[in-house]
Formats: sequence, structure tokens, C-alpha cells
Amino acid sequence: MTIAEVPARLAAAADASLRWYPDGPYDLARTLRPLLRGNSDPSFAVDGGVIWNAFTTAEGPATIRLSPAGSAEVEHRVDVQAWGPGAAAAAAAVPRLLGAHDDWSAFDEPVFHATLPRMVSEARRRSLAVRLPSSGRMVDQLVPIILEQKVTVIEARRGYRYLLHRYGSPAPMAGSLAPAGLVLAPTAAQWLQVPSWEWHKAGVGPQRSATVMRALRSAVALERLAELPALEAAAKMQTIPGIGIWTAAEVVQRTHGCPDSISVGDYHLAAYVGAALTGRRTDDAGMLRLLEPWTGHRQRVVRMIQSSGFRKPTFGPRMTIQDHRRH
Repeated sequence: MTIAEVPARLAAAADASLRWYPDGPYDLARTLRPLLRGNSDPSFAVDGGVIWNAFTTAEGPATIRLSPAGSAEVEHRVDVQAWGPGAAAAAAAVPRLLGAHDDWSAFDEPVFHATLPRMVSEARRRSLAVRLPSSGRMVDQLVPIILEQKVTVIEARRGYRYLLHRYGSPAPMAGSLAPAGLVLAPTAAQWLQVPSWEWHKAGVGPQRSATVMRALRSAVALERLAELPALEAAAKMQTIPGIGIWTAAEVVQRTHGCPDSISVGDYHLAAYVGAALTGRRTDDAGMLRLLEPWTGHRQRVVRMIQSSGFRKPTFGPRMTIQDHRRH
């Protein structure tokens, strides 16, 4: 069987399929990277340039396969196959997921570009194929982001993997070509059934697990926030105790593809942005002052700084990984 035959065979066997044309260069892996909770996220599998993702829709669970194609000579596209009871809904949501509504035209206006630091404008020139993704799935993004509150990313992702393997469900299968071990994240109802000792085993302290439980008791209302403008959705999220400006910003960056939300309160971000733009570290207030000229596109600016390869000088000890499981 040739490589060209694989998508054709999968499309024939899929419960739903479509072909999406992004109207220009497109980088699937870099666009979706913010949605993966590390390289070992059990709900994703990356196989060369192909990305598999399992998640639950309003119509049921689904597995999708995303395969990019195209070049400078051939029109770019992403081929999509989906399996499971939620296949049709999952396939229909793919263009939004892949950034179909992410509009960089105002950012790319020459007058606006002239205001950008060279680092940012050069990074944008090299990143024309990158979009801001928009999953529209509030619970799927909110839970792992709550787990990242006030701990290292390594610690949070280790706990998230443990909980998905323990309480997730096998993804709808796509035949012999589907990656082994792909898992659906728990639904809100399933998360609410996780006992306190399992959160403890996952290294998740009681404050974070209580925030998850509190938020997911209103899961139906929470999912409705996906249809609101990003800033309004972020404000409503913050009415839930334990969800602050950092958590809300991190969520809408992924669920809404918000081009302006900034993760105020992040352990590293303000110092990083300050070092990139001025050569000096700064705090959250200083970061917001630096980014103010680009209000409306501040998240785009941050993404481009990150894409530039800039690394800030490091001083002092690293944040210690805490192990709560033996206490």
C-alpha cells in the first residue's frame, strides 16, 4: 500500500470526512501546538505530519485525523477523517479548530507592522503559515489549565497524563492505522467522579482539584461560553472562585483563538516579554505597558516573540517541582 492510498482508504472507512483549504500557506503542527499538553498528551498523537485527536462532542465521542498537504506549487489543504458517534460534529468543527476565523489582516497592515519591533515583524514574516487555533471546547481546555496553576508545567502535565489514563476512555477506533493508546479526556460528569485520593496520587493539591470540581458543576453553562466573545467569556469564567485572570486568558487563547488575551500572573511571561522588548525583566504591569501599543493583537505579538527563538537570560534557582503524593 502506498502513502497516497492511505488517506483514500481512511476516507472511505471514516464516519465523516472533509477537505479544508486554508487560503494560503498553512502549518498544522505549529498551529495546533498550544492545544497539546506536552508531547505525551494522551488525547493527541503525532505521526510525522499527521495529527490525531480524540475528544467528546455534544453528539458523542470522536477521533479525528488531520493530514496536511500542498506546497508553493499546489494549493494547501488539510484532509480530515473522523470516526465515532460525534464524527459529523467533530468534522464540522475542524475549520474553526484549525484557525479558519483567525484574521491577521489588520496585524499585517504596513502601517501596523511599522510599529512592531524588528524581532516581531521578522518572526511574523517567517510564520505566515501559523494560525491561532480555536477549539471551542471549554471543559477540555479549562481542566488542564487549572492543573497548571502555581506549579511547574512538568508537574501539571504529569498529573494530567495520570488522570487521563486512569479516567479517560478509549478513543473511537479508526481501523488498523489508528495510533495505539489514544484516549478521550473525561467528560465533566466523569471528572466529577474522580475521588480525592486520585487527585492526590496525580500530585494535584486540594485547592486545584476543588477548583476543577466547582467549575464543572456548571459545565453546561461553561460550554456555552464558547459562543460568546472571548473577553466576555473570560470575564464570566472569573466569577467562578479559583479561576482568575491567568486561567481565563490561557483558556480563551485556545477555545476562542483570542488575539489579545495576555496571561497576566504567569510565572515567566512578564520577565520574558520585558527582556525581549527592552533587554530588561519587568513585572505584569510593566509587560502590559510595553504591549499597550498593540492592544487588540497583544497575544499575536507574544506568539511572534516566542516564534522568534528569543531566550531570556536565566538567573537564580529553578522553580522546584513539588511532590504532594506522599503527604
